[in-house]
Amino acid sequence: METTTWNIDSSHSSIQFSVRHMVFSKVRGRFDKVSGKIHLNEGTFAQSSVDVEIDANSIDTAVADRDQHLRSGDFFDVERFPKLTFKSKRIEPINDQHFRIVGDLTIRDATREVVLDAEHGGTGKDPWGNQRIAFSAKTSVVRTEFGLKWNQALETGGVLVGERIDVELEVQAVKE
Repeated sequence: METTTWNIDSSHSSIQFSVRHMVFSKVRGRFDKVSGKIHLNEGTFAQSSVDVEIDANSIDTAVADRDQHLRSGDFFDVERFPKLTFKSKRIEPINDQHFRIVGDLTIRDATREVVLDAEHGGTGKDPWGNQRIAFSAKTSVVRTEFGLKWNQALETGGVLVGERIDVELEVQAVKE
């Protein structure tokens, strides 16, 4: 089968995350700038691949002071590490619409294997004649494994920022 290339449409894609704050609540945020390519084998997702770059400076939690802290050396250190990257190593089909994407996620100078539980949302032609494809995916990562170690102990027990980050992706791509 033919392999086609699809460019991720940043304006119609989102990368959102949540993390526990003070043990009992969640803070949510997103990255506003994402780019990349999906190399899709039209016959099977198993022979496809994906490469993604995320602009670390585009982090947005709707609180400017918190976003500046997240951009600092305590967290993403965007001056030294301006991009987060994901490069798939293999795709494991579960059924016609669901699959697992196994790949390397790099944040700062740490690369770890992560698994995304993904779903093919569909394909179609937009009003301008472009072929589009959509996917949803979820994963969780442990932030300290990527050098995001800053935290603060709470008087009541526990810590200010949770270890696990839950990530949800909605990706739309346009066929080259």
